[in-house]
Amino acid sequence: MNISTINFDSFQKLKDDDCQERIIKAKKTLGKDLLILGHHYQNEAVYRHADFAGDSLKLAQHVQNVEAKYIVFLGVHFMAEVSDILSRDNQITILPDLSAGCSMADMANLAKVERTYREISKVLDFDEKITPVTYINSAADLKAFCGEHQGIVCTSTNAPKILNWAFKQKEKALFFPDQNLGRWTGYKMGIPLDKMPVWDPDLPLGGLTEKQIIESKILLWKGHCAVHQMFRVESIKDFKKNYPNGNVISHPEAPFEVCKNSDLVGSTEFILRTIEKADPGSEWLVGTELNLVNRLAKEMKAEGKLVKFMSHVICECSTMARIDPQHLAWTLESLIKENPVNIIKVPQKEADLARLTLDKMLEVS
Repeated sequence: MNISTINFDSFQKLKDDDCQERIIKAKKTLGKDLLILGHHYQNEAVYRHADFAGDSLKLAQHVQNVEAKYIVFLGVHFMAEVSDILSRDNQITILPDLSAGCSMADMANLAKVERTYREISKVLDFDEKITPVTYINSAADLKAFCGEHQGIVCTSTNAPKILNWAFKQKEKALFFPDQNLGRWTGYKMGIPLDKMPVWDPDLPLGGLTEKQIIESKILLWKGHCAVHQMFRVESIKDFKKNYPNGNVISHPEAPFEVCKNSDLVGSTEFILRTIEKADPGSEWLVGTELNLVNRLAKEMKAEGKLVKFMSHVICECSTMARIDPQHLAWTLESLIKENPVNIIKVPQKEADLARLTLDKMLEVS
């Protein structure tokens, strides 16, 4: 193996257009050894190079059918961890920029979740009464925690199916790290809001009384997506005034009142499929990440469909946007030199436990 390294500093100075040419050339050189996976929220400057694109569930499912030696993930850290866990041992998953994280995932770490487990166990038998459910937007060690405690992983696509499964196992669920997805899913299942209290991991007993814990159906972790949290009902009202026949579609990571005032609520893939299949000339207000909405708006123009972004301020996933053409070009040229950079490798014990939950999720889905 060639142990020569390529310093990223030289790539930082490159213009985007120069990087695009080098990325295309490197992809041709690497051929079938390379597969680039891209999440829908990625910036167009790198998204255009994805061999396969999708939301978290679609990408997780696709990883299991990948033959390439190198899987380069245009996404964030937890997505690359899922790729490493589900791929074969002889495959290497790479994240072009290790600083590409997720603010929501960072709101729940293993120390806080384990402390929560101990706190709840003071009130009731956690392992007997509660199924831990972690959103796929979480670190591998939290997926492993769920694997250790008969729990499961969910996505925004399959959350209703997963919670139904969870309640068949035990009477309650601890849902983390996104309270909005958990609340909306529970609400659509007919669970009263007062049976879904918010657990604040920084407060004793999560800031709840023992009675609230005992009477709860879902304990919602105090976490959220910084992008989707920006959407407001006022934007929906303004849109409806200007477009009386227009449709509002939101991602379930949006606040409860936004979802409640939307015509449709669903995952990224649901949003894309719905608007793509909609009648020509239809009008849409979309409550999800900016890059996806802008891309969709451009694609739908040919059919006369109007696609507008819900927020009055820019809501781009800033951590996802850290993967730029410079990092991608550096990553691919390093692979040509047989010296892969930014390899994502989940410790084996952790990966084995996390895989239990991911396999269970894919089976239930």
